[in-house]
This record gives sequence, structure tokens and C-alpha cells, in this order.
Amino acid sequence: MHIRLGKLYLKNPVLVASGTFGYAQEFAPYLNLKSLGGIITKTITLSPRKGNPPPRIVETSSGMLNSIGLQNDGLENFVKNRLPYLQKLKVPIIVSIGGDFDEEYVILAKRLDKVKKISAIELNISCPNIKNKKMMVAQDKEATFELVNKVRSVTDKTIITKLSPNVTDITEIAKAAEDAGSDAVSLINTLYGMAIDIKAKAPLLANTYGGLSGPAIKPIAVYMVWRVFQTIKIPIIGMGGIMDPEDAIEFFIAGASAICVGTGNLVDPSLAEKIVKGIRQYLKNNKIRNLKHLRGSLRHARSF
Repeated sequence: MHIRLGKLYLKNPVLVASGTFGYAQEFAPYLNLKSLGGIITKTITLSPRKGNPPPRIVETSSGMLNSIGLQNDGLENFVKNRLPYLQKLKVPIIVSIGGDFDEEYVILAKRLDKVKKISAIELNISCPNIKNKKMMVAQDKEATFELVNKVRSVTDKTIITKLSPNVTDITEIAKAAEDAGSDAVSLINTLYGMAIDIKAKAPLLANTYGGLSGPAIKPIAVYMVWRVFQTIKIPIIGMGGIMDPEDAIEFFIAGASAICVGTGNLVDPSLAEKIVKGIRQYLKNNKIRNLKHLRGSLRHARSF
């Protein structure tokens, strides 16, 4: 079950996705945190952010729209009030960072590089609901290369670059991240979406649009993982609509080395631990000795 992402060793391939698991302490009553392969924190920025105005979450058919807008208390508050608890956990901690400018990512990475207990840094370059940004970094291969390259120059920690599905060709962005020194990529972040109140003829989200997650996006996510697996050599973390062990296994067969449970955490707070057990049982039932033998094992299309 163990895998490596750059220098990062994980005892199993199940992570919890940024923005869906808080700072871990919130979920401690519902599952054994030590059972997880790793924890990815809510994205932090250099300065505190209020995020977007409410309403910020809307349930949709087989999914959820969110427009949180990276609400967080900033780096200093994270280091002072959140990090002490995280450092006590015997689980790899991956800190997700975001910002409006490359320099913000660099400052954040520099500061976090000094914290020994932080195992890796996730570059959230693909949040779709920040109003003051005309385009995400993850929508441009040159911008992606430049940002990842700058962060690579200031930290030796494992770098995971989180990619957006809201692009023409995600493989170009993944290759740019790899070439710039990213140790792994994670995909996919949410897709653009919106919902409308037909009586008021108004958007249900105050921000008008947001990011769609949940089971509705899983087929897109699996496809994109499969595409990227054929393009790059670094590990892929797959995510998007994983609600049970069978969903996770699809991602491994498509080419993922690890997976993230996201929206599913909000439906069942103990889901990630159940998925760890389910993957282990699948490997045992199918006499697969090592998870790497499952990765990228997709066969030719069936004949009907």
C-alpha cells in the first residue's frame, strides 16, 4: 500500500483533499487520523482572507457547487494556532498554499520550508472562484512553469501542483509542472458551474458561479488522470467524486499513484478510513501484492 511522492513516503495512498477536511482537528471525532496516508490542509494565503459572501455552497444533482473564495486566517495564524496540533499527528502533513502573485507562493514556501514536520507543499494554482483573478495560473503552461520553478528554487520539500480541468489540454499544463520541478501533480480541481433560482431568476451563489465537485465530475477526472498518465513520469494524485473504494480503484487503474477524498468527507466524515480498508481488501481479493502493479493497468477497450 505504501507509495512515494518525491521525498514524501506515504504508508497508504489515501489522502484527504484541501478545503474538505479543515485542519484535521475537526474530523478527529469521526475517524482514526493515523489511518490516513496523509492530510492536505485547507489552502492558506499570506494574509487573511474573508472569502466570498454567502451563500457559498449549493447542492446540485450528484454534486456540490462551492464558492468559498479561499477563506482563511493567513500564514501567521496558521503557524501559531493550527500547526501545533498538526505537528502532533503521526501522519504526513501537506500544506496547501495559494495567492494572487508568484511572490506570495514563494514567501509561503520559504516559510514553510523551515518547518520540519511539514512533509510537502501543495501549490493550489487552480481555484476557480476567486473574483479578482481573470485567469488561473493552471490555465497557462508558461505561467505554471514559471511559478513552480520559482517555488522549487526555495524549498527542498516535495511539491505537488494542483491542476484545473478548466483548460483545453491538461496534459500541457501537467508537463509544464513536471519540467519546472514539481514532484507530483494532483487532478482534478473543481469545474466551473452555476445554479439558478428560477423564481427569482438569480444565481444561487452570491458569487454567481463556483466550483463543481462530487460524483458528477468523476468520469471527467478519471479521463484526465488517464490522459496525464500517458504524458508525464512523475506521480499523479487523482481526485474528483470518490465516494467508495471502487471509485478510488478506478483512478489507480487509470494511472494515479494516490487518491484524495474530497466532497465525500462532507457526506461521510469517516469515508477516507473506509476507503483505505476497501483498497486493502481489493488488493487481497485479487492477489495483487503491490499497489504499483495496479497503477496504469487499464486494458484495451472491450469489444461489444
